[in-house]
Amino acid sequence: MQKYLGIDIGTSGCKAVVFDDSGHQLSASYRDYNIISKHPGWAELDTDEVIAKCFDVIGEASAAAGPGSVKGIGISSQGEAFTLIDKNGRALCNALVSSDIRANDLILPWTREFGEEKLYNITGHTPYPMFSLFKLLWVRENEPEIWSAAQRILCFEDLLQYRLGITNPSMGWPLAGRTMLFDVVTHRWDTTILDRIGLDAGKLSKPLRSGTLAGYVSGDIAKSLNLSPDTFIVTGGHDQPCSGLGAGAVDPGIAVWSSGTVECITPAFSRPVFTDELRKSNLCTYDHTAPGMYATVAFSLTGGNILKWFRDQFGLAEKEEARRLKCDPYELLMNELPEEPSRIMVLPYFTPSGTPYFDVNVKGTILGLDMNVTRLEILRGLLEGVAFEIKLNLEILRQSGYEVRELRIIGGGAKSLKHVQLKADVTGMPITVLDVSEAGCMGAAMLAKACNEKIDVRDITKQWVKPVSNVEPRLDSFYNSKFGQYKKLYTDLLTIYKNI
Repeated sequence: MQKYLGIDIGTSGCKAVVFDDSGHQLSASYRDYNIISKHPGWAELDTDEVIAKCFDVIGEASAAAGPGSVKGIGISSQGEAFTLIDKNGRALCNALVSSDIRANDLILPWTREFGEEKLYNITGHTPYPMFSLFKLLWVRENEPEIWSAAQRILCFEDLLQYRLGITNPSMGWPLAGRTMLFDVVTHRWDTTILDRIGLDAGKLSKPLRSGTLAGYVSGDIAKSLNLSPDTFIVTGGHDQPCSGLGAGAVDPGIAVWSSGTVECITPAFSRPVFTDELRKSNLCTYDHTAPGMYATVAFSLTGGNILKWFRDQFGLAEKEEARRLKCDPYELLMNELPEEPSRIMVLPYFTPSGTPYFDVNVKGTILGLDMNVTRLEILRGLLEGVAFEIKLNLEILRQSGYEVRELRIIGGGAKSLKHVQLKADVTGMPITVLDVSEAGCMGAAMLAKACNEKIDVRDITKQWVKPVSNVEPRLDSFYNSKFGQYKKLYTDLLTIYKNI
C-alpha cells in the first residue's frame, strides 16, 4: 500500500498528514509559531523556525505512519510570503507574510508608472500590499544590503524543497501567481515586471504545473525524517487551491469555503477570465491545482479571528469553564449562540478588508446597540457580519458571470453545525460539510499520488472526498432583506473612517 504525505505551511502553524491509497488519514502532526511584528503594520515569520517545525511535523507523521513508508510528498503553502537567501543557503531576513502592509505607500506610484490594467492582464491580480511584488520593492528601497546579497528569493513551498535537498527547487503555478511576478496565461515569470523592479529571474524558482515531480529528498535528510531515500516531492501550490482540491471543488460552479482565521471562497473556473468587474472588485484569476483549471479567491481578512477577539474580550467565563471541563471555549460559545437573528448590524473590518475593497484603513463597526442587546447577540451579529461579507463577494462573482452553485466548507468554522447553519442562512446557499479535517494537506497528498500513478488528480477526489451532511438555508428571506442594508454600510461610513 502506497502512502502519501501532504504538508500545509500556514501563517500560524504547519501540519503534516499521511494518507493511505484510499485517502484515509493514518497520522498527523502539528506545530505552531508566532507572527513577529516589530512595527505597526509589519508581520513576519522566523524562516528558520518555520522550516525546523516543518521538519518536525514531517518526521513525526512519517514515523507514526511507519518509518520509510511514505512514497511521495506534496506541499501546500501560504501565499505571498518569501525569504531572501544568501549564497550559502542561509536566510538573510525573516519571511514577510500576507498581512504585512509596510509596502502600502509604494504601490500607487509604482502602479501608475507600470499601468494597473497592464499589471492585471499579466498577473490576474490587482495591487495590494500583501503581494510579494510590493514587499520586494520595499526590501530593495529600504534594505539594499539584503537585496544585493540575495542569491535566491524563495516562497515557503520551494524553500522547503531546497532545505530537503533539492538544489534547484520549483513551485506550483498557483503559488507563483500569488507573487504578482508571474504571467498566469503563459506560465512564465514576467520579464517586464522583473526588469522594472531590477530582479533577475534566475533568483526565482522554476514555476511548474501542480503535481509535477520536483525532485527527491536527499539521503541523509530522508533518514533523519523517517523517510526513505526514494521519497519524491511534487509541486503543490497556494494553500487555497490546494484546499479546493482536497475538498473536491474542481469543477465550474463549485467553491470551497475555507472558514478559519481568514474566511475565503475559492471557486473553480474552466478558463482564465479578465474583466473590469472582477478587476474593480479585486477578484483575481490564477491557476488552480487541478490541471487546466483556474480559480479566484474572495476573502475577508476578518474571519475566525473575530471569534477569537470576542472570546478574549468577552468570553472569560467560557474560558474558565473550558479549563474546568477540559474542552474548547469556542465549543461552549457556539453552543450558547442564539438561534434568532441578531438585531445589530456589523461591518466586520476588524482587520484590513479583503475583497472587494482592499482597504487597509477601514475600521470595524457595530450598529444598533441598546440596553437590550446581549453579549451573545453581539457574538451572533459579529458572525453574521463575516457571512454577509462572503455573500457580498458571491454576488459580485455572480454579476461577473461566475455563479457559485455549491459551497463545500472546511476549517474551524465547519466544526459547529450551528455556525454552518448561520452561514447558510446569511448567504442563502446550501453548504456541504465534508469528512475532511485537513483539506490542504489532502490536496497536496492527492497531487503526489496522481504524479506517482500518472492519473488525473480529479479522479482521486471522487474517491477521497466524502460529504458528511448538507445544511440548507432557513432564514434566507430575512437575511436577503438585511443584506440590502449591509451593502450600503461601507460607502456610507467611508467618510467617517477617513476622519477618524
